[in-house]
Amino acid sequence: MAETPDVIPASAEPYLKVELNAADTTDANCKLTFLITNGLATPLDKAVYETVLFDREGTVDRLTLFDFGALPVGRPRVRQFVVPQTTCENLGRILFNGAQSCAGEGIEAGTCERALAPATRTDIEVLG
Repeated sequence: MAETPDVIPASAEPYLKVELNAADTTDANCKLTFLITNGLATPLDKAVYETVLFDREGTVDRLTLFDFGALPVGRPRVRQFVVPQTTCENLGRILFNGAQSCAGEGIEAGTCERALAPATRTDIEVLG
């Protein structure tokens, strides 16, 4: 199981940490639980990422959108997504392909891509 540090140094650039915290199979569906921490200078009204799910062999299983919603500064938020018709054991990798939507006061284009800090506490690799 890959693990990443919980603390990002104070000297670090602004970040948007998106950690895959848990992956549980329920009724032949995969429930993914993410812990998101907004380390930007401003709250996000909306953060939606184009997300690619790969199977254990590295083949694209599907392309979807994960809407993480509003994200206040410095306050962790948990979001869950159910991936239908696949078990978590079949997922090998999650790729955040880019921000489909990233909105907040003073947020410039590309901020959510540049600030993305993917992490995992599972055996599913997470990239951005």
